[in-house]
Amino acid sequence: MRVWIGCGGYTNDDWAAPGLLYEGVKKDAYLETYSQHFDAAELNSSFYAIPGLKAFEGMVRKSGGRTRFTVKLNKVFTHDRAPSDADFDRMLQSPQPLRDAGVMGPYLAQFPYSFHRTADNRKYLLGLAERFAGHELAVELRHASWDQPEVREGMAEYGLIWVSPDYPPVGGMPEPQVHVTTDVGYLRLHGRNKGSWWEGQSAAERHDYLYSRAEMNEWAEKIALVEGDLSELYVFFQNTTRGHALKNIPMLREALRARGVPVKTPEPGEGEEGRLL
Repeated sequence: MRVWIGCGGYTNDDWAAPGLLYEGVKKDAYLETYSQHFDAAELNSSFYAIPGLKAFEGMVRKSGGRTRFTVKLNKVFTHDRAPSDADFDRMLQSPQPLRDAGVMGPYLAQFPYSFHRTADNRKYLLGLAERFAGHELAVELRHASWDQPEVREGMAEYGLIWVSPDYPPVGGMPEPQVHVTTDVGYLRLHGRNKGSWWEGQSAAERHDYLYSRAEMNEWAEKIALVEGDLSELYVFFQNTTRGHALKNIPMLREALRARGVPVKTPEPGEGEEGRLL
């Protein structure tokens, strides 16, 4: 199993604080710096506006082809749920530079908590799966009504990747387990800040959480149990606020290696210092 570990987004300005990854780094060099330490990135910007070909070409160039990108579907697909044919064309065609460079991971459909398991929503998800047929599509379903074996069986039938989440213990959402529906796994660690999950004014507030070493060991155990079922596993830390993810990723790497799960760490390229976290 090849494990890819990274963060939800890489343009995190609070990482420019003293002692963190982007201290003294110009904003247009964030990705170059990021790619020296992490071999995967979950692209958030595409949720708000679908980047063009040149933007994706720039990502390949700045990352030196070392970073695997997963691409979040634009909100028109998951929140508005009224995509046009043009939206599908742009979403499918724009990341072509990533495919050409061999660094394209799955698409991510991040549905909101309000997307319950109803007949209409099941039909919509099926239609989305059909339109993205031939492409890896990971689906995050935040309402607990979807957290059923028969849902995952249906997703497996259509080649959809179940996104295994770690949410705060606030109830009403899927349990923190690694489930396998294809030979590719996808894990999103949101943190466990239950005090601000519903009341938080921003994503930064909701994800303001530093995992303990014991919590990282807990996830390493769960990952080790499914190693034989997967060819690839993507793990993305969403707790990027105040650099929490930067501290947790080395913990998870260490915990996985201790359990015999191999994890690669990017090597700095020629002329790169490779700053420590």
